[in-house]
Order: sequence, then C-alpha cells, then structure tokens
Amino acid sequence: MAGILNIQLKPTLGDKQINLKKVEHFIKKYSDKKLDLVVLPEFFSTGVHHESFLNAPEDENGGETIAAVCELAKKYNTNIIAGTVIEKSGEKLYNTSFSINRNGEIIEKYRKIHLFNYMGGTEGDRITPGERYVVAEFDFAKVGIAICFDMRYPQHYRKLTQMGAEIIVLPTAWIVPNEVYQDKEALAFAQDTWIAMNKTRAYDNLVYLVSCNQTGQVNNEFGGIGNSVIVAPTSQILANAKEEQTAVYADIDLEIVKYYKSIYPIANID
Repeated sequence: MAGILNIQLKPTLGDKQINLKKVEHFIKKYSDKKLDLVVLPEFFSTGVHHESFLNAPEDENGGETIAAVCELAKKYNTNIIAGTVIEKSGEKLYNTSFSINRNGEIIEKYRKIHLFNYMGGTEGDRITPGERYVVAEFDFAKVGIAICFDMRYPQHYRKLTQMGAEIIVLPTAWIVPNEVYQDKEALAFAQDTWIAMNKTRAYDNLVYLVSCNQTGQVNNEFGGIGNSVIVAPTSQILANAKEEQTAVYADIDLEIVKYYKSIYPIANID
C-alpha cells in the first residue's frame, strides 16, 4: 500500500511565505500517516496572481519556492509533486511542475503542454508551451504528470499510461467565472463535470488519478471549484476535498493497477 496526501488550497495572492506555511501545516497534520506522495495545486505559492508570474518568476530550478518544498520533502520523508510555479528559462516563461524525492532532490520537471487559450483564456500570450511528456520514477511508483487544461486532452493521459504511469497527477487551478461561481446550480454543474472527467481519465487508463485544485474566491472575476480528488482505477472516488481549504488522504494499492493492466492491455489498444 502507498499513502497519498492531496492538499487543496485557497492561496493568499502573491504571498509565497504564507502559502508555504499552509503547505507545511497540512503535511505536518498528516505526518503520522504513511506519506509516499504529497500533491500541491497549480500556482500553490502565489495563487492566480499575474504580477507574481510576470514580475517575479522562479529560475530553472524553481527558485526559493521549490527550494523550500525540497526541504519539506526531506523533513517529512515524502515525495512531492510541487504543483506549479512560473519558471523563467532564458527569455521564456513556462508553467512548470517539479517532482521532488524524499531526499529533497528534483528528479523531474514537467512544463505544461496544453495552455488555456480558449473562451477568453490568454495563457499562451505569456507562457511558452512545454514539449516533453513526463513520468517521474519515485521509489514507490511511476507517476505521470499533467497540468490543468491537459485534462481536456485524453491522449495526454494515454501517452503517460503507455510510458508506464501507475498514478497520474494533475495540479490545477480549475476556475470558473464569477457568475458561475455565485450561482449554486451552475457551480454544481461545473463541479459534476469536473468529477466526471477525473473518473473517466482514471478508468480509461486504469491508473490512480490525483487532481489537486484551488478553491474559494480567487478575485472579483473568478472562483475555484475545489473538489480535489483521489480516484481509483475502477473510477471510485477514494477522497474528495469538496470546497474546503484542506488536505485529504488515501491509501492506494498499486497491485490493483498491475492486475487490471494484466487483464486489460489498455496501453496497447488503439
């Protein structure tokens, strides 16, 4: 069995120190559990705060933010998928997730491939898309990485499965316009759709899926829909953070992944 901790945040906009303290609070709270993997949301250290993105991006090693997360990985003896930060490489900015092992070492980084350039989204105006699919080989499992809008591309998940992923994680800031966020019926529909996508990606690829979202009012224009989940290969939801700023934990059995893939050769089916 492996233990997964999924941390859902309402980041304090632009305040890295406060947000890192929130992260440690939840890791410490669950430190009596078997922590094989901790997952953080997209933009966990800043929230959706464009001034931080453009004026103070992190360097190619993740800067002070990822350095702090590496220390947490060592302190609590856990692997961490450090959500995303905006990384500057040369003159380009990337939306990047860092994979950190128990020794506090960066073992992989994934730059978001599918940017949100639709329905008013302008991520591609500032951010350069990544080009490489990533599966991080931790000491307990192979973990594929996707970020936010990658969810809308089933072939991304299929590629990670073909690369051997047993777990796929999705750091995200899945937000909706304020008129949806403030309308209970519209928000519930958006959340139901989100849950359906998570269950489908897990079931279709016979992997555990961990999506880690932001929650709460982002600003006067957007709100986060929460519902960070840990989903089994059978599509069963093992844990759901709902709309709280909280962490949820689940024990997972990777033998289930091996079993189902032995009887359903899903990675080899066109």
